[in-house]
Amino acid sequence: MGDKRIRVGVLGAGQIAQAAHFESCTKAANAELFAICDVADDLRERMAITHGAKKTYARYEDMLADPEIDAVIIATADAFHVPASMQALQAGKHVLCEKPVAASIEECLQLEEAVGASGKVFQVGHMKRFDAGLQAAKAFIADEMGEMVALKAWYCDSTHRYPMTDAVQPLIVASASARKPPSNPKADLRRYYMLAHGSHLVDTARYFAGEIVAVDARLLERAGIWCWFVDIEFANGVLGHLDLTVQVRMDWHEGFQIYGANGSIVGKTYNPWYYKSSEVDIFREADGATHRVLGADGHFYRRQLEGFARTILDGAPMEGADIADGLATVRGMVAIARSVESGRAVTLAEVSGSV
Repeated sequence: MGDKRIRVGVLGAGQIAQAAHFESCTKAANAELFAICDVADDLRERMAITHGAKKTYARYEDMLADPEIDAVIIATADAFHVPASMQALQAGKHVLCEKPVAASIEECLQLEEAVGASGKVFQVGHMKRFDAGLQAAKAFIADEMGEMVALKAWYCDSTHRYPMTDAVQPLIVASASARKPPSNPKADLRRYYMLAHGSHLVDTARYFAGEIVAVDARLLERAGIWCWFVDIEFANGVLGHLDLTVQVRMDWHEGFQIYGANGSIVGKTYNPWYYKSSEVDIFREADGATHRVLGADGHFYRRQLEGFARTILDGAPMEGADIADGLATVRGMVAIARSVESGRAVTLAEVSGSV
């Protein structure tokens, strides 16, 4: 640890690791890709050669027993997030876990207890918090905007996203020996889309406007499109509205609008695989002008890892989402699901179970 770099072991060598986490570890200023763990021998060894990992492990227990590893990145299917995180914490490792941290509130509560008992740094991979455009908006909200009045945010996945991601992502290598979750996550698309995409939207809303206390959600499934419109009640009285739509017949459509006492914010966010910071226009009432941060560094996954490492190495405040944020996001998604099912507004305090 004296060289101010954490040694990272990545659990899982699948798509998210190949598209984001391996490169993040190799490019980070304060972290290194030390080990890769995956049950698929062919995939694990190929990724180690490609990305220069010093060690490989077929068994997760063996990687966790390695005293040279400081932290692990959980880059597995959602079903494995909680047990893999708890194993790592019990082994004395810091953890960066992909989002969503879990699919149920009860799992989150168990993990929250384990995090508290471990004394280790635990961060959820809500990488949008490391988008320079969103960070500029957050700073304006905190320092200049005054009272927030309303927030609207939308996350609309597109039918055209796969040709685009195929063009810009590295070639994703698969293995017949890869470990799969007990059930197919895409068997229930309503649940899958909420976990995969809704987790981003709920966390972004909380990042800007604070705690969510109640939701009133509607869902329309038509023409192969799933469309959630969600009215949000924030603890601070801010009015909120979320639009989660999968898949729109247009380009990727993601962004937000925020209205406040001393100005407003309009943001356009790009598909993350472009590694392009959001275009965020901040209007200051004081000078009647709009300002936009360039955000030239749009590698959110690498910036996320560097923030995680700064907390471990320097004791810096956590810039990303902690276990409480992860739990709150899962509560929000569960509340949206219960509101859709019941046709009424639902408070987050009353919900339990899974998305």
